[in-house]
Order: sequence, then C-alpha cells, then structure tokens
Amino acid sequence: MATDSNGWGARGPRAGRPSADVEVLVAGAGPVGAVAATALARAGVSVMLVEAGADCHEDLRASTFHPPTLEMLDSLDLLAPLLDQGLKAPVYQYRVRATGDVLAFDLSELADITPYPFRLQCEQWKLARLATARLGDRVRFARRVVYFAQDADGVTVHLEAPTEIEEVRARYLVAADGANSLIRKWLDVPFEGFTYPEKFLTLSTEWPLEAHFAELALVNYISDPEWWHVLLRVPSVWRVLVAADDGVPDEELLSDTTRARVFDRLIGHPEVETRHRTIYRVHQRVAARFDHGRVLLIGDAAHLNNPLGGLGMNSGIHDAMNLAEKLVAILKEGADAEVLLPRFGRQRRAVTQSFIQEQTKRNKAMIEASEAARRSVFSEMAEVLRNPDRRRAYMHRQAMFASLEEAAAIA
Repeated sequence: MATDSNGWGARGPRAGRPSADVEVLVAGAGPVGAVAATALARAGVSVMLVEAGADCHEDLRASTFHPPTLEMLDSLDLLAPLLDQGLKAPVYQYRVRATGDVLAFDLSELADITPYPFRLQCEQWKLARLATARLGDRVRFARRVVYFAQDADGVTVHLEAPTEIEEVRARYLVAADGANSLIRKWLDVPFEGFTYPEKFLTLSTEWPLEAHFAELALVNYISDPEWWHVLLRVPSVWRVLVAADDGVPDEELLSDTTRARVFDRLIGHPEVETRHRTIYRVHQRVAARFDHGRVLLIGDAAHLNNPLGGLGMNSGIHDAMNLAEKLVAILKEGADAEVLLPRFGRQRRAVTQSFIQEQTKRNKAMIEASEAARRSVFSEMAEVLRNPDRRRAYMHRQAMFASLEEAAAIA
C-alpha cells in the first residue's frame, strides 16, 4: 500500500486540479456529520458537507437524545425547533416481563446540573434535516467520497457526482459516513469487535400500547431470558424492538405472521397494524484509531454498538463536538494540530471503549439474563433506586455526563 509524505495510506488516481477549496470537508449528512458541519460553520470555518443520498435518509434507528447532547444542540441553536418535534421523557423504566416488576428512574433529579433533565424522543433524521437546511449551500447531496489523498498541506477528495467525478481540496476530511465508511476502509484501519449472532427486528405502530401496561413510560426495557424487548415512543409511533433468530430469513421476519406473533405475545392482540418493519444487524466495534493525520473518524464510522440505552448517536454527536472544538482552535487560533487531533482520538476512543461499549453490552446482558441472574441484577438495581446517592450517580452515568467528564480528563 502506497503512503504519502506523512505516512498515511493513499491509493487511487493521481489528484488533479481541485474544483473547490474548503477548510473542512465532512462526509455524511446524518445527525453526526450535520452537527459537526454546523459547529464548524458557526465558528466561521469554511466547511462543505457532502451526502451520498439525494436527501437526509429517514433512518428510524436512533431516536433518543440524552441531556448533555441537548445542551450541545442548544449551543448550536438547533434544540428549540427539535423540542417542538419531540417528546420529553424524564422517566425510563426497566420491567420484568414474568413478574411485572418495574424499576423507574427519573432524570428530573438532575435538574440542578442540566437545564434539560430528560431524554428527548425524536427521530434522528429530523435533526439531520434541520441542520442541513440551516447549512444551505454548504451541503451537497448526491456526492459520495470515493477516494482521497492527503499530503502535508491538506486532503484532495474525489466525489462521485451524478454525472462526473468532482475534486475538492480541503485542509481536513471528517468521516461521518456511517458503519460502512469507505473512508475508514481506504485508511485500512482495523474495525475491532464482533457482530451479534441475532438480528434486531423493529416494528413501528400507532397502536396505543400504553393502554395495555400500567404507567408505561416513553422509554422501556423489558427483561426476559427468552423474549426481551424494548418499547420506545416517538411522536408518531411506538417502536418495538425485539431480537430475532439469525437463521430466520428476512422475508419471514418482516411478514404478517411474525408481526402477529410479536403483538399477540406482547399485548394479546395479533392484528396490530404497523407503519414500518426493519431488520438490523448489530455490532460492537471500535476503529483502532480515530485520528489519521488530516483524516478524522467520528460516529458510526469510528464505533458501533447495540442500541440498548440510546448511546450510539449521542456518542457520535459528542465526537463531532469534541473534534469541531479542536479544528476551530487549529484553523482559527493557530493551535498545534499534532497535539490536538491525537488528543481528540485518545479522548473519544477511550470513552467509547470504557463507557459506550461496556455499558451497551451490560444493558443487553441485563435484559436477556437468565431467571437467576435477572433476580440478582434487578435486586441490585432496586437497591440503587432506593439509595439517593447511588441512584443519582447511576443516572449521571446513564445520561452520559460521566463519559464527557472522563474524556475531558484525558490529556
């Protein structure tokens, strides 16, 4: 594999004359890339956001925004319109399917440390569309990064457009191009971890599930060793997430038969209509390194985790804000890139491993635990709930304040 003068990987065609010049090119207009571009643009950085699709994709996977993420969005003037489109969920519940036991945690107790002591339930694409609309002509849709080459002064990026290959010259390239990031693949960076053996099936319905459960919260994790599930409310629908056998064909999982079986088991009513049915493969993976000279990885391009706890999109937005702060210091204040960019990589990768990965694995283990293990776990959780200090510390960590504090402490 050829390398440039900095030692970072470079392959593909020789760079030609660039058709545009920007300080930062961000690839991927999901919520993470859109937030990164917005933070940079507000600081006066010349930025271009490119997206392979013709618009921001209506991806329904992520729908929970944690309190510190809401604070970040507020600092970018993105929060107020998002609040109008979402549901405030201060309470989240852990439920035991067999016994009906409920453990409820109320984030309102954190009102002394945040103006937003709740989760906001809102589809991620609403944030992406809001941010890209604000960015205006800084966004270019139907543009996919297919190759890049970096040198001592910048990065030449080749974009596949509808009728041609375009070139853009940037000082830095930010990869927010998702789990299948072509930029990460070009860098040849190991994506370490594993893929879960089961699939995750999500069914979205307007059916009033709250009528079938006493005091159902907007966010609910239901524990069962054979059939755990998650019930999440967004403004338009309830989302039901269940594990599915990897050996069952996708067409069968998406069938009316499976839909009927899920809702018959859930509420005793098989004829529930659904608006969406989606299957996901779920991974726990972390890139071996996030900073690669002038090319930086954030969001799903850098790390993947299971969705239990709503940590994936939030941690990606935290990546974006951390990196944007450092790029602004470099580009606007003359700070040392060789100091700040590796620090970004260390901070975000360490937190991803120590908190995001481990917490999501624990969340999954808790709701699918055997009966004996479940009794032990829920007994411990009940003790946490009864003890004010332990309860507050637990919510502080679950709400992701602790992970930001951990990152800030890393030099």
